[in-house]
Amino acid sequence: MTVILMILSDARQTGHSTTERDRSPRKNEPIFHQPWWLDAVAPGRWDAATVERGGRTVAALPFVVRGPRRLRVLSQPPLTPFLGPWIAQEDGAKYDTRLRDQMELHALLEAKLPAAAAFRQNFSTNMMNCLPFIWAGYRVEVRYTYLLEDLGSEQALWAGLAGNIRREIRKAQRRLEIRETADVDRFHQVWAKTFERQGAAAPDRARLERIDAACVQRDARTILFACDEAERVHAVAYLVGDRRTTYYLMGGGDPQLRTSGAGSLLMWEAIRRARAVSQVFDFEGSMLRPVERFFRAFGGRQTPYPHVSRATRVGGAALAVRAGVKRWARR
Repeated sequence: MTVILMILSDARQTGHSTTERDRSPRKNEPIFHQPWWLDAVAPGRWDAATVERGGRTVAALPFVVRGPRRLRVLSQPPLTPFLGPWIAQEDGAKYDTRLRDQMELHALLEAKLPAAAAFRQNFSTNMMNCLPFIWAGYRVEVRYTYLLEDLGSEQALWAGLAGNIRREIRKAQRRLEIRETADVDRFHQVWAKTFERQGAAAPDRARLERIDAACVQRDARTILFACDEAERVHAVAYLVGDRRTTYYLMGGGDPQLRTSGAGSLLMWEAIRRARAVSQVFDFEGSMLRPVERFFRAFGGRQTPYPHVSRATRVGGAALAVRAGVKRWARR
């Protein structure tokens, strides 16, 4: 906690201190906002701006701190698709009343963020109102994911698949078996192969193990393998979620077994299993064209979400240099 306490010493304060972290889960707060999730993905490096009314937290904006003091960045941690504001739902209020209240709370949260060289976060698909951040000088970009918002009918879901995906699934079903497993080591081995094929560093295994341990305690994850008769794992998927939404968080396949149709079969099985626990399936769609095309073929609705950012001149220059170094390293 040393870093967090240090950077909050010059935070912009308006009421409730961000150092007084409320670690209790709140109703309708997404899984990625939960303290236990943030402890797993960014231990000792996260905090949250909060707003209270009548002794109850009604708004929160978690963030992760990166970089040295003069170039610190408030962002979201790895393997966390979004953060952004959470606002308590007020049942029965008129639309204009709810919108006005949301804007007021957004402005209060933004004002409580610690001073930093940059801020970069994805907000959720349910938090498209970014006007208070725009008025405060932030930049908002539109990005996309795909959602299946009605998991009620398996027949309707099957009908919504693209023809080539149905053919891939049928082909894979003749050769492969889907297994639910707790084998995190084997998952990481296969998952890492996807990154290696792209010339990227393998994901942090320790972080994956922390996520898995936290999710197991709360029955919040499912690991699926697509295996053949020779016990080769063709593809893997890692799902997390709650009663509202199941997220396709991580997945990949063995590059030497890419023609088996395992990816399509595994995604279809993930959707089928999500029906038993959630109302919505979120593909956590990539902006990469091949990945977007694959996710779109499963019948989901293209859904925008905002990427919100702000940087000082020095912070923007430092981030640009960092991005250039990463691009060079991948060559």
